[in-house]
Amino acid sequence: MIRSIEYGTKTIEYSVEFRERKSLEISVEAPNVVSVVAPLNTPEEIIEQKVKKKAQWIVQKLFLFKDMEFQKINRELVNGESFMYMGRNYSLQLIIDESIKEPTVKLYQGKFLITTPTKSQEPLRISLEKWYREKTLEKVSEKVNYFQHFFKKKPNDIKVKEQQKRWASCTSKNELLFNWRCAMAPSHVIDYIVVHEMCHMYHMNHSQEFWDLLSSVMPDYERRKEWLKNFGVRMDL
Repeated sequence: MIRSIEYGTKTIEYSVEFRERKSLEISVEAPNVVSVVAPLNTPEEIIEQKVKKKAQWIVQKLFLFKDMEFQKINRELVNGESFMYMGRNYSLQLIIDESIKEPTVKLYQGKFLITTPTKSQEPLRISLEKWYREKTLEKVSEKVNYFQHFFKKKPNDIKVKEQQKRWASCTSKNELLFNWRCAMAPSHVIDYIVVHEMCHMYHMNHSQEFWDLLSSVMPDYERRKEWLKNFGVRMDL
């Protein structure tokens, strides 16, 4: 649901999503996406009040994003196109084999090789996304295991899913949900995404306590977070 408030001469539009959580959170993402995640049954006037209270901060963030180069990457799955994996770009090579039923993907000798019976974009995109989903689950699971010694709580589950506006999330049941595009990021950035969500097992909001916990595990988290802000838009098919 899209709502709006007036702040000076500006109109701030924002979406609202209700979840099982204790606190309300407002986020701003490039180029102009303002999102509110609120506890179930939060009154509309309370949400609007919170947005108005943060209006100056929201406008400042939107102004910063306006000066960033933001353009969604629309790639064609053709020979020579490049795709990211673990922070590096790899060129695509299609191998046509009409004897197989569906495309298969592998990373081999510095290239994405897709053996496929067709050059049709949709099945190629589906097969490549499936490959990224598998790699993301593999990588984030490794990272969770690596950082577990910093945390007494353990995630109840780790899943990979479609998330348009988030790199990851943590449910009230301590399930960690990761965007399938995470495997496109460099290893140190995946570390940040994973530790960020593990900290949410203790603090479901972005309070000072949350950032203090994150900083105690990863003192240089800000540079990793900055990479996502600057280059995250490139992480897509």
